[in-house]
Amino acid sequence: MHDGAFFENLRIFSHDYLKCCSYLCRIDRSSRYFTKKLYSTLIASSQLLEDFLDYHGAKNNKNWYFYRELSAAVRHLSIAGYSQRHIANRLMAYDLPEDDEFEQQGEANIGFLTQCLINMAPVILDEARRLGIPFPAENFTPLDFPSVRTDEILESDIDDEDRDQQKKHIVKVASEFLSISRSFEQLGLYRPFDEAEMKALVPEKINEVEIMRYEVMVHNLQSSFDTYVIYGGSRFGNRRLKQLRSNISLIFHLLQMIGRMLHFYERHLHEAGYKNIYKEVQQKLSALIDPKKLMDLTVNYGLYFVCYFLATGNELARNVLNENIERRSLRVGIPMNLGFHCRPSLLVAKIVQHYGGQVELCIGPDRFDAGSVLDIQWAGGKIQKEKITEVVFEGDARALSDLQILARVNYGEDTMGKGVPLPQELSYLR
Repeated sequence: MHDGAFFENLRIFSHDYLKCCSYLCRIDRSSRYFTKKLYSTLIASSQLLEDFLDYHGAKNNKNWYFYRELSAAVRHLSIAGYSQRHIANRLMAYDLPEDDEFEQQGEANIGFLTQCLINMAPVILDEARRLGIPFPAENFTPLDFPSVRTDEILESDIDDEDRDQQKKHIVKVASEFLSISRSFEQLGLYRPFDEAEMKALVPEKINEVEIMRYEVMVHNLQSSFDTYVIYGGSRFGNRRLKQLRSNISLIFHLLQMIGRMLHFYERHLHEAGYKNIYKEVQQKLSALIDPKKLMDLTVNYGLYFVCYFLATGNELARNVLNENIERRSLRVGIPMNLGFHCRPSLLVAKIVQHYGGQVELCIGPDRFDAGSVLDIQWAGGKIQKEKITEVVFEGDARALSDLQILARVNYGEDTMGKGVPLPQELSYLR
């Protein structure tokens, strides 16, 4: 396609993009130049160009395919860089325990992303010359991309202490945090992975779709928090609640960054397709963006620390939850004939874990953690020894309501110890 209208529009849609690339070719390799303003300009300009090229069929044209892929690479790596820069800018304000390793690896990730963008810039300009795309006459300077951080903080004159912090919303947010944490824990990302393990992990088990699912869940959680729990800023007020909000925000921005890096790896570096042009472009991109390093930072930095902050946030979420749950007590009979052996103990513990609030099984002065199968079975021994027929559960009213339903069906089994169908209200136990 060589008509005048196409090239005139191409010039317009390439203008800021090429201007950014020219700027990247002139600055040194320090990440201090890569501000949120620069990342946002790279994101917007590359997305406009990518959409324009896609509309005109560049993905199916040998001459234009590489130029289109470069714009996609700039977009996804810039989105990842923006999220990582946001974390770096906000780390001090998050009021979370200091973690030097997390901060150092975050800086390493910014360094890698900036290096990739700097590596691509001259290649993009060369490709633009080959295609005959006019270059912008003017240039960006560092003054065009200031940092969002200054030494001035605006006066906090909106007090959120008196906002109606309804306990049911706080309980819902804390419970959902614990639920997300349990779900993510199943991925087993609690240690560094070597290259072979990462190849087996991505994209078979961990991929863009899976991470986006968690990103949406955490974003919804953050939105619920901001809408129903804390409306104002995060400098004053209930510190524990705001630390939980910080934990959620940090995890969300890590997931944003991971999602973009996984998308780029899966779509542009991992599978080249069967046509030569796809393989050629994949090889060119791999020379500019090291796939091994990209995966190492995605898995052993990004995913690892999502797991880490979910795990460390559990205690905070449980404390917030237990401060705000409605508490009551429930007296019920014990499982007929066989008592609290394996199946009843497991079902009781699953109900308590599902809601996340504290529940204790009480036998006289003795108290046992009803969220622990082992504790319930310890209690079961005392019940059998003392021939006790009723016990009291105390704690989270939500869990106690379901425990009452469970007790009505003899804790999910008949008198011979065989399993029986559970009521619809307890379908999450199946």
